[in-house]
This record gives sequence, structure tokens and C-alpha cells, in this order.
Amino acid sequence: MKKAIDVEIMGEKFTVRSDAEESYVRKVAGYVDGKMHEVMKTTRPVAKSSVAMMAALNIADEYQRLQESYEAIMQRLNHLSKRLSTTLTEEG
Repeated sequence: MKKAIDVEIMGEKFTVRSDAEESYVRKVAGYVDGKMHEVMKTTRPVAKSSVAMMAALNIADEYQRLQESYEAIMQRLNHLSKRLSTTLTEEG
């Protein structure tokens, strides 16, 4: 059952409805808040909506890079698994 969890991002309070644990929702909100503060440190003063958009782009970039890395690791793991299976079959 979804529960309402209050979080704060960039000084604004939001109520998030989620099935996830409260600690997880707060962790995610804290991550977004941190990313927005990073953007604020590296850009001239801009509207919060622009900061949010740039933070979203940064988070999406991180996600894409992690996704590509994950896929490469899974391909390597599958390759190694097949080699191991072949070796064991030949040995056994």
C-alpha cells in the first residue's frame, strides 16, 4: 500500500506516495537534492526549473553510463560462463 512520505529538495517540501521504504524514498530525494546543489555550484544563478532540468540530464547521463557498463559486464559474464561450461564439458 502506498504511503505518503514528506521529503525536502532544494528547500521545498514535497509529498511522495510510494510503496518503497521511507528510508529509500528519503535516500533518493537526498540524491536528487545533492545533484541539484551540484548544478547550482557550477552555473550562474538560474531558475529552479532550469536547475532541475540540468540535474535530470546529469542523472540520466549517469544512468545511461551505468546501464552500458552493466550490459558490457553481463556480456562478458555470459561469454566467460559459456567458456567455463565448454571447458567443463570437454574435461568431464
